[in-house]
Amino acid sequence: MDALSRLIQLAQLQGSLDVRCQFAGGFAVDHDPAAPGEALFHLVLDGDCAIEPAGEATVPLETGDLVIFPRGAAHRIRDRTGRVPAAPIRLEHDGLLPLRRNADGPADLDLLCGRFRYAPASASLLLSTLPATLKVSLRDSAGMDALQALVALMRLEADQRQPGALAVVTALTHALFALALRAHAASDSPQAGLLPLLADPRLGAAVQAMLADPARAWTLEELGRLAAMSRASFARHFGERAGMTPADCLTRLRMQIAADLLLRTRRRTGDIGQDVGYQSEAAFGKAFRHYMGNTPARFRREHGGFEAP
Repeated sequence: MDALSRLIQLAQLQGSLDVRCQFAGGFAVDHDPAAPGEALFHLVLDGDCAIEPAGEATVPLETGDLVIFPRGAAHRIRDRTGRVPAAPIRLEHDGLLPLRRNADGPADLDLLCGRFRYAPASASLLLSTLPATLKVSLRDSAGMDALQALVALMRLEADQRQPGALAVVTALTHALFALALRAHAASDSPQAGLLPLLADPRLGAAVQAMLADPARAWTLEELGRLAAMSRASFARHFGERAGMTPADCLTRLRMQIAADLLLRTRRRTGDIGQDVGYQSEAAFGKAFRHYMGNTPARFRREHGGFEAP
């Protein structure tokens, strides 16, 4: 499994659709902050609009644009001109999803709205360096063919409303998130973090290796060889791209994997610690508490994982 797929798996990501919006003329819809562990998203199937994130600049959206709020920030969706709302918004159903409309005629905007749910403790390394408002546009030239095809399929399923259409569109939201992260990682805008590392062919190989064998006592020489770099060059480039040392990255990956195992299995804490490179339960517990803010046992209880046998 590639590194990005593994990190998304660790985040326990689940996509769902909330509502479809079809608006004409002036409109404005406010969205409250989402609950912890929820990332809100909007996908423009047709038309255009503007999004006003709380405390940030207005973001224009056009057909095919996707905007994600990784930490569920409050925001407003409105028409691009800022006109006074022409009519009240009513809630209907289009046979696939709840439907918000403010007119009976043709819509100027066709918008899919939903959310990605994730395990906050297991997703922190993946999502922490994303911007509060992440926009991905089909008009960008690099690597957008797959995203464009996916959006076209989602629009087709939403329009035709064939049997199973909701299941198809909901499943496609998972792919939509992965493609958005891939596009962001390949852009010039990502902050330091794991995504820029994964987009780098040489440095990404080192992250892949750490994810595949977290229990190994990786050295800078070994990781440098995987990246076809000297020890010093690897350490410097890794720090510039990741904003952390290779050792810190390895420890954080270990903690994410351990958190996932604590929540999904009944295995003993000491056994999980050995799986991620700690020979003693005490050493694992100390590292886990430092990075996750809780002991493994309390983390398991508070986040609804299995009780240890």
